[in-house]
Amino acid sequence: MISPVNRTGSCEVLYRRMEHAKAVSDRVASAGVAAGRGARETERYETEWAAICAVASRVGANNETLRKWLRRSEMDAGTRPGTTSEELAEIRRLKKEKAELRRTNEMLRTASAFFAAELDRPAPR
Repeated sequence: MISPVNRTGSCEVLYRRMEHAKAVSDRVASAGVAAGRGARETERYETEWAAICAVASRVGANNETLRKWLRRSEMDAGTRPGTTSEELAEIRRLKKEKAELRRTNEMLRTASAFFAAELDRPAPR
């Protein structure tokens, strides 16, 4: 199998493509959420799902993706119960910090055991 790095020629090209895709995704997400809210508020559609499908086809996003973006924006706005994006980011940060502290603690435990064993050894004569 050919890796993506070999096809593009360098990791830098792949990184730029990923950054570009993320930027496009962010723009589509914000446009889709705004368009989805607008379509829902005009009530031109019988159901919210019909509005989501219509807007998703205009924006060029998947129906389910747009629905998730709408739910996330509702949670962030406080109109729907759930964890906001800021809270999720804080939880992720704290989990990373916790994992780092556990690794550090394990290294300290190992070093402590090593030095304790050094003290217990009889001194050479």
